[in-house]
Amino acid sequence: MKRMVLILSAAVLIASCGSQGNKVAKLEKATGTMSEVLPKVKIPKANASQIAADVAFLASDDLEGRDTGSDGILAAAKYLQNRLHEIGLQPYKGDFFDDFEAKGAQAFNVVGMLPGTDGVLKDEIVVIGAHYDHIGFMKAVAGDSLANGANDNATGTASVLAIAQALKQVDFNRRTVVFALFSAEEKGLLGSKHLAKRMKAEKENVVAMLNFEMIGTPMVGREYIAYITGHDKSNMASVFNAANNNRLVTGKLDKAVEYNLFMRSDNYPFFNEFQVPAQTFSTFDFTNFKYYHQPGDEVSEVNAPHMAAVVDAVMPGIMAVLNNERLKMMANE
Repeated sequence: MKRMVLILSAAVLIASCGSQGNKVAKLEKATGTMSEVLPKVKIPKANASQIAADVAFLASDDLEGRDTGSDGILAAAKYLQNRLHEIGLQPYKGDFFDDFEAKGAQAFNVVGMLPGTDGVLKDEIVVIGAHYDHIGFMKAVAGDSLANGANDNATGTASVLAIAQALKQVDFNRRTVVFALFSAEEKGLLGSKHLAKRMKAEKENVVAMLNFEMIGTPMVGREYIAYITGHDKSNMASVFNAANNNRLVTGKLDKAVEYNLFMRSDNYPFFNEFQVPAQTFSTFDFTNFKYYHQPGDEVSEVNAPHMAAVVDAVMPGIMAVLNNERLKMMANE
């Protein structure tokens, strides 16, 4: 029997040793509706030290800025494959590497999955993703020409790994989760475009996409810890805030609307292909980080405890989306 970290009596656990779908039904019968069961799930805290280690590796000088087609990004892809395997995820469709061509260069998305546990909802997929590529070398600033890409986007990548670790430990997801780490985002969202089109062609039932981008520094003067792009396009913000006992976790950033960030990250190809809620979580507020696409985007400029706090804040919302809440597009969008 798969371990469920729930505050339940031993009798209930023993009684639910059938199929996972039957377990869910019995848990609901024993403890109430799914909305009542979920608050009893113990979600582990994110490990800031592991997040820091993942960012440090991805943004190290040895990886030379993770430009698509480089030796450095291949090393990053192998590292991420090993991390997904260590966490205990299954490879997506038999292979962690999702190969494609990016403007003449060989590229790899790194993709793992947690199969859903409900007899019906397991056919619905929630994609959780981030891009792990960056821009490599550029014009030197103060003698430094290497763009390490710590905040953009080793932070989002490390956070997706932390979410995957937490969900594997919780072991309670009715819907299937696909964890997608994209290459060639900096070339025009090519990795996410490839995977979204592939999943569409394979007739996968993607119902939502949650993307993480540049979450390495705290926002300034905001009540919420992160904003989501395309805030008014779905009920995602209200679902995530409600899952945190109506504590304001995510909100709307006017600058994100002004710069149309909704269309500028890896959520957008999934929105295009599936017409479902597909949005990006970020804490880059245009005032709190001055090294966007510059050599100064180093590990020393990002904050691992903050990243862990973001992961902890979004986990109740992720659990709701995977188990009982159906995200909806807004009627007027």
